[in-house]
Amino acid sequence: MVQLAQLKRLLCNLYHQSCMNSFNESRPKESPRRCYLCEAYQLGITIRNELQHTDLVTAFENLDQSIDAIEDGYPAWHPAPLSFRAMVLASIFMEITGDSYAAFTRQLTRQPEISSLLGFSRIPDESAFSRAWRNRFDDAVQEYVQTAAYFVVKEVHFESGRASNASYEDTQFFELQTFMGMVRCGTAQGATRFQYRRGEEYGPHGDTHLRAVKQFDPKELVNGFNETTDRLLSVIASEASFPRPVTAAIDITTIPYYGDVEEMPMVSGTKDRDGRAFKFATLSIIGQNVPLVLAVEPVRESSAWDENSPNQIHRTVRRLVQRAKEHVPIETVLCDREFDSIRVFQTLSNLDMNYLIPKRVSSPEQDVFDQMDEDDQDVAVESASIHVEAGSHPMRFLYVPSTSGEGTTVFATNLRVGPDEAETFCRRYSRRWQIESEYKSIKGDFLAKTSSKDYRVRLFYFVFAVLLYNIWRLTDFLLKAGVEGEMDYAPVLTAGECVELIASALIPPD
Repeated sequence: MVQLAQLKRLLCNLYHQSCMNSFNESRPKESPRRCYLCEAYQLGITIRNELQHTDLVTAFENLDQSIDAIEDGYPAWHPAPLSFRAMVLASIFMEITGDSYAAFTRQLTRQPEISSLLGFSRIPDESAFSRAWRNRFDDAVQEYVQTAAYFVVKEVHFESGRASNASYEDTQFFELQTFMGMVRCGTAQGATRFQYRRGEEYGPHGDTHLRAVKQFDPKELVNGFNETTDRLLSVIASEASFPRPVTAAIDITTIPYYGDVEEMPMVSGTKDRDGRAFKFATLSIIGQNVPLVLAVEPVRESSAWDENSPNQIHRTVRRLVQRAKEHVPIETVLCDREFDSIRVFQTLSNLDMNYLIPKRVSSPEQDVFDQMDEDDQDVAVESASIHVEAGSHPMRFLYVPSTSGEGTTVFATNLRVGPDEAETFCRRYSRRWQIESEYKSIKGDFLAKTSSKDYRVRLFYFVFAVLLYNIWRLTDFLLKAGVEGEMDYAPVLTAGECVELIASALIPPD
């Protein structure tokens, strides 16, 4: 019997090997794409050079660099009493130290000379900083602030002037994100509850946490998840092995969005006509195996409110499979009707994948149904071939009784399947239900709440929730691997138990 202490150590080891290593490598790559980024880097270099022989406050006091490449979001007639340059410098200061608006305001009250050297005519209150970030700073200004600050943080270990005299460690941001996912709350509430449990100075404020999350570049974040998956698989490779090649399922899940869709290119429509959502595609191992998510891919579709090009789902499929094949060999891919496309069929064939995908019923399929009724047939197999720009291959349409007991279901496959084995073969598709259970757990047990419109926040929260799900499933797999007998899908360690164990490790006993 596995002892509770051993189980907690196992979970913590997996958690730290995944969260604390790979996501650190997902920071945005420095690239002077535009003029304001060049200026931001120059500002960061100046601060960095000053910090080699002085403290952070004095470094800001010595700044004489102009800020010309970004524009004030308030028009000239706006009665804003606070200097735009001062607000930008103050925001960079907070990004560097990790202080919340409230903590920084308290510091300015205690040390009014800091307010003066930044260029303020009076000490701003907490709401002034919050309003400036939301309303006065556009995306360019926010990126300018984060770029300058990130360069300093990356290059210099500094003392922030907080009570602990240290900046927040990356582990503290990841621990807060984990806590938020475990207790299913939003950033502000989660940060408050976490600080209450760990101490006011232990973890970042909610605003600080969100600013840190926004520093992750979406592409690098997905790459970081890929590296994390490789690390986790290497952990279980040293302890146990699982059956290979694997059967995989590809699907798309939605995270509802209820705000304004203007200038929101990553928000898509849903099957419910009035619904709006962020969409994410995943590839997962299914069957009598460890149910692990191997790849995550954002879905960008064409909608009435954006100028996106038409969605080409076969490219999403290609990226998912290519990344997943870096981890394990895949034998068969199962998809739902959303992937019923000749381009998807050919893409999977080009990747040397077997596929089984249900088809939408149109006139040709209905003609076959009618012929089957006339011939009193329950099963039929039709040979066909795919011809597109990317290639061609032979395939088959399998007509089999629906598992619901009513009517006939049509599947597309590139395997040689005859009428005698068609019904049995198509029963493999029933394994795809596991991915629905997977999404339910990811969103119900591990996904932190947020109402943020920023896609970087939405993507980070989802990818991090998938990571926590994988940690749970791999821990459960290692527990099963120590027991002789056939591996069963049902977990011996439930998601709820995993949540309790990790939460108990994050929150020390009183």
